[in-house]
Amino acid sequence: MTKKPPIHAPMIQFKTEHNCLLIGGIPLTRLALRVGQTPFYAYDRTLISERVALLRDKLPDALHIHYAMKANPMPAVVQHLAGIVDGLDLASQGEMQVALDTTMAVKNISMAGPGKRPEELAAAIAAGITVNAESFSELEQLASQSEKTGYPAQVAIRINPAFELKASGMKMGGGAKQFGIDEERVPDALRRIKTLGLNFVGLHIYSGSQNLSAESIAETQKQAVELALRLAPDYPQPITKLNIGGGFGIPYFPGEQPLKLEYVGEKMATLCAKVKSELGTSAHLVIELGRYIVGEAGIYVCRIVDRKISRGQIFLITDGGLNHHLAASGNFGQIIRKNYPVAIGNKMTDDQPEIASVVGPLCTPLDLLADKMQLSRAEVGDLVVVFQSGAYGYTASPHRFLSQPEAVEVFV
Repeated sequence: MTKKPPIHAPMIQFKTEHNCLLIGGIPLTRLALRVGQTPFYAYDRTLISERVALLRDKLPDALHIHYAMKANPMPAVVQHLAGIVDGLDLASQGEMQVALDTTMAVKNISMAGPGKRPEELAAAIAAGITVNAESFSELEQLASQSEKTGYPAQVAIRINPAFELKASGMKMGGGAKQFGIDEERVPDALRRIKTLGLNFVGLHIYSGSQNLSAESIAETQKQAVELALRLAPDYPQPITKLNIGGGFGIPYFPGEQPLKLEYVGEKMATLCAKVKSELGTSAHLVIELGRYIVGEAGIYVCRIVDRKISRGQIFLITDGGLNHHLAASGNFGQIIRKNYPVAIGNKMTDDQPEIASVVGPLCTPLDLLADKMQLSRAEVGDLVVVFQSGAYGYTASPHRFLSQPEAVEVFV
């Protein structure tokens, strides 16, 4: 008897009609005609708005919610989010231009990332956005660029804390890291900011990402706030921004369950009150979320172009694969490959499903979107959907690999 594959958390955020997935209220088959091609990414604006509303409901009112653009910098997505979040966090000059094209106030836009180029720093300074400095040499560059441009740099210190976000899919703090200034050296950096005459606005403490443990997130947030309070005597100016990062995860793989947001919110209420009490009413506690806001609102869609059986195994061959969705192929941070949730979008249920593998058109065995998954029986022309694709999908993939046609993005 064939063993059934492990079960993913249900993708209940999307509705179906006549056995077809709905995206933004549009049947997938109709949307594919509207787009005019496959493969494509589609992002549901209603689901994104609902996710922000959920955050507003479960997290304290005093908390500022920023969108981390690196998760999905599609201009239409960022434009939409600029009207419903409190700030934007970016990681490049390209993302900076997208952010500046929105209605978001520049004082609520920040930039992070190691190795910022001089022209990027000059652009950020001229725009008036906050630069999260990642090294002592970057502080010197900020001072130099401020003098050259004639505009004062708005500077926050990104800290590499001694602690890390436990149970995190990707650790960004603790130990030796290319990100930020080591915690023990931050007092020296703060004194250097004062000497250089830079405008100090706050701290950025980002410890990790893709975490589904509410307890781990809450504990790390507590440690971040405690660190900021210990450093307070060294601040050259009163702090206005305390960005403690994000790390909120979404369930990608079998056995994973959604984050318990209520628990995080309860603990954060205490932290918000402590920040206001000990750092002053002008100090704002900030979290930056990318994946958690957009990840579950997006899908990747490709079309089956061939169906074959090789030694008893069914292969559904599609017109897109790892070149468009590197993460779903397992080649973007996975140590042991696991399947994203996948479905046949125009055949969402089937009384007699089959075990099949979904592969792309590339000449490599790495081009695998679903490995022996239980799917509705599919034929040439059917549409394969990869869920949880709203973050780190399109821009995190090698679109030019083997010179295949590129995917497109739509916001519905």
